[in-house]
Amino acid sequence: MKIFSIARTCAVLGGLWISIGGALAAAPPLFVLNSLEANVSVIDPVTWTETARIPTGKEPHHLYLTPDEKSIIVANALGDTLTFLDPRTAEVQRTVRGIVDPYHLRFTPDMKWFITAANRLNHVDFYRWDGKELNLVQRVATSRTPSHLWIDSRSTTVYSTMQDSDELVAIDIATQTIKWRTKTGAMPADVYGSADDKRLFVGLTGSDSVEVFDVSGREPLSIKKIKTGNGAHAFRAAGDGRHLYVSNRVANSISKIDMTAQQVVETYPVPGGPDCMEVSADGRFIYVSSRWARKLSVVDTEAKKVVRQVTVGKSPHGVWTLQHAPR
Repeated sequence: MKIFSIARTCAVLGGLWISIGGALAAAPPLFVLNSLEANVSVIDPVTWTETARIPTGKEPHHLYLTPDEKSIIVANALGDTLTFLDPRTAEVQRTVRGIVDPYHLRFTPDMKWFITAANRLNHVDFYRWDGKELNLVQRVATSRTPSHLWIDSRSTTVYSTMQDSDELVAIDIATQTIKWRTKTGAMPADVYGSADDKRLFVGLTGSDSVEVFDVSGREPLSIKKIKTGNGAHAFRAAGDGRHLYVSNRVANSISKIDMTAQQVVETYPVPGGPDCMEVSADGRFIYVSSRWARKLSVVDTEAKKVVRQVTVGKSPHGVWTLQHAPR
C-alpha cells in the first residue's frame, strides 16, 4: 500500500487526505483484528475492500494505536508477543517477544510506561519504555481475570476491570501498587474516563448497563447505572468531548451516552454482536467489528443505521485507524 508524500497542508474530506494544492494522497487504512484467525485485515476506506491479511501471534485479542500514532500494536495473548504495524503503510515494523499473556494494553499518555492486563494469569504488568525497548519492572497481582485498562490524563493511575470477580481496581503508576478496589456490576469489561479524570464509565457485559463511578475522592463511589442494552461492552469517544459510544454485544446495538447528563441520547441497531469501535475524523461514522458475523460494519450516525459491511476474518475484535475523531 503506497502513501504519497505531500509537503503542502492537507485537509480531511470524505475519507481522503486531499492537499489544498490539489495533489491527492491515499487515506490511511483501517485495521480490523481477527482473533480466531490470528491476523489483521487491512481495509481501504475509499474502495471498502480488504487489501491484505497480516499474520500475528497466537490468539490476538486487542490492538491499539500508540499515543504518538507511530505504531498499531497487536497484543497476542497466547503467543506472548506484540506485533507492531505501521498505521500508514500496514507494514510490520517489529515483533516483541516475552510479553506474558498480553490481553489488553495501554501506554501512559506521557509514553513512559507500557501496561498490559494478563487476562488468563490474573496480573497487570508494568514495562518501562525508553522509546525503543520494553523492560518489565513490576508484575501486580490482581483479582480474577483482569480485562480492560484505562489510564488517567496525568499518567498517574491505571484502572483495570476484573471480569470474573466483578471489581474495578486502581493501581498507582509511580509505585505500581494497588490504591483501591471496589465492586462493580456483573462482568465488567471496557472502562473509559472523563476528560477531567473525575468519572469512570464501566461496561457491564453481564448486564444491560454502564456503571458510572466518581473517582475524584480518596475512595471510589458508584453513582449511577445507565441502561444501554444487554452485553454493554466496549467504548469509543464520539469526538466532541461530551458523548461516548458503547457497544451492546448481546442487544445488537450501539448506544450514545451524554457523559454530562449520564443518559442515553441515541441508539443505533448493529447486527452480529457489535464489539470494539472506531469513529471517523468528522464524527459521522462508527466503524465497528461485528464479532459473530465476520464483518466490519459502518454506521452512519445521521441516518442512524448500518450503511456498509466488509467481510473480514473470524471473530473480529477491534478497529483502529489514523483518521479518527479525538479520543
